[in-house]
Amino acid sequence: MVSPYELDSDSVKLRQRRLVEAMDAMGLDWVVLTQIPHVYWLTGARFKWTFEPAVAISKQGHVLLVGPKKQPEEAVCDEREAYDAQWLSTMRNDQRAASSEVFLKLFASHDPGKRIGVEFASFSQHLAGPLRGKGAELLDIEPAMYQLRRRKGADELAKIRKAIDGTRVMYERARQIVKPGVSEIEVYNELQSVCIEEFGEPWTETGNDYRCGARGGSPRDGRTCEPGELYILDLGPAFRGYFADNSRAIAVTEPTREQLAAWEVLQQSFRHIEATVKPGKSCRELFAEVDAMVNGPGVGVFNHHLGHGIGLFPHEGPHLNPNWDDTFEVGDVFTCEPGLYSDAMRQGMRLENDYLVTETGIENLSPFPMELKL
Repeated sequence: MVSPYELDSDSVKLRQRRLVEAMDAMGLDWVVLTQIPHVYWLTGARFKWTFEPAVAISKQGHVLLVGPKKQPEEAVCDEREAYDAQWLSTMRNDQRAASSEVFLKLFASHDPGKRIGVEFASFSQHLAGPLRGKGAELLDIEPAMYQLRRRKGADELAKIRKAIDGTRVMYERARQIVKPGVSEIEVYNELQSVCIEEFGEPWTETGNDYRCGARGGSPRDGRTCEPGELYILDLGPAFRGYFADNSRAIAVTEPTREQLAAWEVLQQSFRHIEATVKPGKSCRELFAEVDAMVNGPGVGVFNHHLGHGIGLFPHEGPHLNPNWDDTFEVGDVFTCEPGLYSDAMRQGMRLENDYLVTETGIENLSPFPMELKL
């Protein structure tokens, strides 16, 4: 049986065609990418952060890939060369220089054109100088890349769903062990363990919030759970480069009247979110609606973003935040995380689901229990 998490050539080729369409709209002859998530997105080859690969795609859809000699066996590309990332098993510190030398030799065998899209925020002078020296104009492709990354392919969704499975088992374990006297470090270790067992391999990244009686933060040495507190667990493991991000609040003992009142307000906001979000809905408008709904009753304070996209980075578009003016689109995978905080609630709760935007609405990708106590 073929694993749904292995390289999916059809999905990768579809992303390559979508980028070529964006290149045509911008009048680009080539795009050259060096950020590891973008190389992965475009070729299906996932490199460790210690390496410095590069990929180029022409307006005709011809793909060149350069990576370390011991690179992933599979990649969707037309030409592939390797650079010496190690000498006698010692990692070189000049990875980008070594990679760029091989890339420029490979690229020189093709007509470079005059307009090349690159990632302005990180594009190396090892590449920028020689390309400009050949008369090329370098233009910023990053905004287009971030927009293209919003629409998740079948292979990306499979990895995101697996990452979310990691959070599901983490919450199941948390509900078994959270009680007065358990330490934050113990909870952290237990949750990491069950996540790795679910993945069957090390995670790509883990995080977010593991503090009891606090809005968030890393676990504290010696800090134990106290009666009456709420434990906000905002978990974001990544499976093969793709992130989950959802949150549950667990009552250490029986929830108080104030805690239950806040929980019901947040449930009302989720009912509104699931009833109203569809393609074309304004993210800024949704933020305003939920902000009024959650802050209105006066049971606590909601003073952070409502959510964000997830994928190859913990926070992507769309942004459910009044500082952006995004609109929901088919293929978006995003979080919604309304919260309420107060000293009376010790210190509050944040509940968060992951959703996929479909043609007609949204699908809840994290439909596991949200109750404060089961």
